[in-house]
Amino acid sequence: MGIKVEFNPDLALRNISEYKNGKRKIEECVPEKMEAGQVYDFLKSGQRLFYLSDSEFWGKGQLPLCETSGDEKLSRPLASVKILEATHFLEGGEVWTRGKYKVIEVFDTDDEKIHFEALKRI
Repeated sequence: MGIKVEFNPDLALRNISEYKNGKRKIEECVPEKMEAGQVYDFLKSGQRLFYLSDSEFWGKGQLPLCETSGDEKLSRPLASVKILEATHFLEGGEVWTRGKYKVIEVFDTDDEKIHFEALKRI
């Protein structure tokens, strides 16, 4: 018997329409108007582990914020974010991960520029 844990090299949240349609909590969704420098809450089902660091080598702990439609289908990075905290908790017999992230830079979705190479911010 083991402990089921998922390592996440990115923060993948749902489209805000999921919240507006009553399917998700707002913390499970990409903010409608995201701003650099702002701190937002996130919520993910399961026990998730995120990269936390201030190392210059890995871009000071920055990772891509993507939109997911589920089944590991991700958009291109929408922003570069830094996870500030992540906490695991039980609710209704299920494990969840909640935390806070700071938006470092919001990317233009029409821009084809590459912003990450694996986990390294470019």
